[in-house]
Amino acid sequence: MSQTENLENLGKETETHVGFHPKRLNHAVLYVKDVTTSANFYTQLMNMEIVATGAGMSAAFLRIKGSDNHHDLGLIQIRSETKSRILSPGLYHLAWQVATIEELRLAKTVLTAHNSYHGEANHGATLSIYGYDPDGIDFEIMWMLPRDSWGAYENMAVVDYLNLDEALAKWSGVATA
Repeated sequence: MSQTENLENLGKETETHVGFHPKRLNHAVLYVKDVTTSANFYTQLMNMEIVATGAGMSAAFLRIKGSDNHHDLGLIQIRSETKSRILSPGLYHLAWQVATIEELRLAKTVLTAHNSYHGEANHGATLSIYGYDPDGIDFEIMWMLPRDSWGAYENMAVVDYLNLDEALAKWSGVATA
């Protein structure tokens, strides 16, 4: 069977799929040489606004004006130290949004079962699970809290511990995508 035929047949056997179901691509995060230069580029040329900067890291999180998203683009400045695994600009990760906290739990279960899970975090306005694809490329599966619950996180970028069981108890049945 040719590669084209293989690709055409992917996804046709839905009863064998055990995965979760992202609703949309939520945001991209890029490694950049200079966060100030890159933030200026996106704010000036694409009319984005900076909504948060990363405490303790050279980072900026930008939103497209009028977007209801916490951030549409993240920029993280690469480190020049030779020990850093990130030495050049490029894609850090894409974030796939799921509709419910239950779907986020399923994502963790599925990724763990397939040895693709590598972490999780509470970002204040979003709760996230992280994984690797078969090529080792990072991705994020995230659930966004209802906008009226962002509070102080409206203009903050944090990476805190995620207690998924506690989040499930609090947000069960709440869909945001």
